[in-house]
Amino acid sequence: MSQLGFIRTHQSVVDIIQRLSDAVLLVGTLWLSVWLSDYQWGEREEVAALTGVLVFYFLAEMNGLYDSWRGASVSLELRYLLWSWFWTVLILLLFAFITKVSELYSRQIMLIWFILVPLTIGFWRQSIRFLLKNLRHIGYNTRRLVIVGANDLGKRLLSTIRTHPSMGFTILGFYDDKLERGSSFESLEVKGNLNDLIEDGKKGEIDSVYITLPMNAEPQIKKLVSDLADNAITVYLVPDLFVFELLHSRWQDVGGLPVVSIYGTPFLGLGGFLKRMEDVILSLLILLLMALPMLLIALGVKLTSPGPFLFKQRRYGLGGEKIWVWKFRSMTVCENGKITQAKRDDDRVTPFGRILRRTSLDELPQFINVLQGQMSVVGPRPHAISHNEEYRPLIHRYMLRHMVKPGITGLAQIHGCRGEADLPKMEKRIYYDLDYIDNWSLWLDIKIVFLTIFKGFVHNNAY
Repeated sequence: MSQLGFIRTHQSVVDIIQRLSDAVLLVGTLWLSVWLSDYQWGEREEVAALTGVLVFYFLAEMNGLYDSWRGASVSLELRYLLWSWFWTVLILLLFAFITKVSELYSRQIMLIWFILVPLTIGFWRQSIRFLLKNLRHIGYNTRRLVIVGANDLGKRLLSTIRTHPSMGFTILGFYDDKLERGSSFESLEVKGNLNDLIEDGKKGEIDSVYITLPMNAEPQIKKLVSDLADNAITVYLVPDLFVFELLHSRWQDVGGLPVVSIYGTPFLGLGGFLKRMEDVILSLLILLLMALPMLLIALGVKLTSPGPFLFKQRRYGLGGEKIWVWKFRSMTVCENGKITQAKRDDDRVTPFGRILRRTSLDELPQFINVLQGQMSVVGPRPHAISHNEEYRPLIHRYMLRHMVKPGITGLAQIHGCRGEADLPKMEKRIYYDLDYIDNWSLWLDIKIVFLTIFKGFVHNNAY
């Protein structure tokens, strides 16, 4: 039972329709696949349909597919749909393999189903978009709004709304105590001060009020919200959070109390579960495929230079906790204390080790770290502890990269941030690391893995 006064998630009619239609289309396309293949619908198909719906709902919810897409691009929505269905198919296949029920199902039926689902759901969603867009164009499902606060935050809100006309918002103007009525701000009329807003609101010509006043204007905000309670107007408060440098900021609920994170991690709850599942599946697959090459590399290291074929170094892991990271030995020394970065033509690097470092094959043992849960396949690369201590006081927000597990590859690596790093280069790495955390998605991970195969393993700066 919801509590009066607390923030509650808004669930629109369109959102409910999309959830129901997705279930209908998932079941309907499976039935069509059975019919096209000249089979009879039976209990096994019912189990497959129910499992598919539940798994798809789970992943679609995690990916934000049922969030409001009002104003978002078509390609982005379709990408999230394809990604949710891709992982649904992968989980269903894995489940069928583990339970050994794969032989009970026709491969033809499953293949047709796997293809039809994204086509039909994608077409249905775009049909809804087209319908809503045309309704808003002729005046239906639109909102008349005003912005309280002629400032940078108000300007940003205005720009966002203008960029996405499909949202169906009509901006009547600004209200601000510091500007004269009838003046102009960002080519829009200033309708008056806050007292004028109260009077104009009584006329019934305003649907929504967006308050973009700064955090230090709390008394004015409280009074305005209280005065607007006498009008049938929806009031929105746009938090002035841009005074902070946010990192994966989001609303959360603590015992019914809404809070917002300033610095957060995407790997809590469902995000953490999906990330771990991705790591286990990919690391197992890669270790199986690379088992023989890794054995040959180990022999190559032993035969070309004295010393162990593996070595480990202390690095910072999740939350700054120290972990052991494994690598194939590529140098004549195994440093773990004060580490001197490898330079071009470094005498410590063995001839065979130079090949390993240039191709990143020396890092293959780190997939064992991934299976142990200390690292991820994708994430910020773990720096030596001595390098962390050197750069953390020099680079703002440096340690926020440890809000997630370190990775074997990452966004910085596919952008060429490899090899010896001075302060400007390290700042560039941190920029990409934090950008990855702030914008993480399963789709981004698979994109990084794909690009690593073609441009991340071999690089001129890797030496």
